[in-house]
Amino acid sequence: MSEHAVTAGPGPVRRTPGRRLWEQLLTDLRRRLDADEFIEGFPGELALVEEYGVSRHTVRQAVKVLRDEGLVVGTRGRPSRRAEPVELAQRLGALYSLHESVLAMGLEQRSVVRSLDVVGDGVVAARLGLEESTPLVHLERLRLAGGEPLALDRVWLPHELAAPLLHADFSTGALYERYAELCGVALTGGEETIQPVLPTPAEHRLLGGSASTAAFAIRRLGTAKGRPVEWRQTLVRGDRFVLRADFADAGGYQLDLLGSPGRSPGSPEARR
Repeated sequence: MSEHAVTAGPGPVRRTPGRRLWEQLLTDLRRRLDADEFIEGFPGELALVEEYGVSRHTVRQAVKVLRDEGLVVGTRGRPSRRAEPVELAQRLGALYSLHESVLAMGLEQRSVVRSLDVVGDGVVAARLGLEESTPLVHLERLRLAGGEPLALDRVWLPHELAAPLLHADFSTGALYERYAELCGVALTGGEETIQPVLPTPAEHRLLGGSASTAAFAIRRLGTAKGRPVEWRQTLVRGDRFVLRADFADAGGYQLDLLGSPGRSPGSPEARR
């Protein structure tokens, strides 16, 4: 069979002008993954070559993208297999550490530090109750769980408190532990908002997942004995993170309806 046409599952897929053959194969493999066709196991290279009638090079290019996206996993000398998503569960209403949540699942926690420096940001400084010109320590990390991208984490801290963190290694370990050990600042509370969003193309390239994978945008103002000491913006992959809540008949979590006419987030009417 020519590489100008492939058999895609139940029917043929014709070459689309301007699209390379491995891209067509990639599209169909994604479709079949979404349809749960590979529950029993992802086919090996030779099986895909025979099924689609394409070259092994074409198969390898498509499968490499699936591996990079975290949809299939495999190591040298072992066949690829469908990746089983590991969901990290976090309860609402508690001060938590993403680092501790990952370790509690028995997964390796590692970070790629993208930025650690002193910045000026008037908006963030105001959120922390500081003058707009106050310098801030800014830390940006790509958080990995079990070797796979989990979250893009951005944190701003008052420089007068967090200056010792500029020389710390954040490729492993927890920020809150370092904040307490090196700066004497231990978080005791705060407030947090969580909203589902679609990542930007740049964020999607970092986080991976399928093109339709949504994320949780988490914004946190952390406090120590009532003083704001952290402003955090975290983007967590929606297919790897679960929020849980404990509630009783007379209580429970509060729901703000964003965009409701006449209601602003946090207003008493929005909490009813």
